Amino acid sequence: MTSVWNGQTAIIRTERGLTIAGTRITLYDVMDFLKAQYPSKLIRDKLNLTDTQINAALAYLETNRTQVESEYQEALHAREEIRQYWEERNREHFAKTATVAHKPGQEALWAKLEEQKAKRTSQRI
Repeated sequence: MTSVWNGQTAIIRTERGLTIAGTRITLYDVMDFLKAQYPSKLIRDKLNLTDTQINAALAYLETNRTQVESEYQEALHAREEIRQYWEERNREHFAKTATVAHKPGQEALWAKLEEQKAKRTSQRI
């Protein structure tokens, strides 16, 4: 099933999955925000959508919840596999880079970067 607005298809299937027509935004992107309990107006603003586009996406999700939820879980699984692949592939490079001495005079910059890195790591856990 597709969603229609103004006589045009609002939700289409692309190689990326269910996508809001005229954008590269998938319904899985919208679902990420919904799962994080963002209100629809904030999702619309974050994804730079029109009222018509966000309403079509939300209506499609409501009408096809079971199918889209299944595809969303597959997308999350694929996303995690890709993340793990690149993390593993770059592990050696990052370890090597971490041992390179910093340029003199940039100590404060590196301290700030390390603080931000630690903060992001603690937020994931």
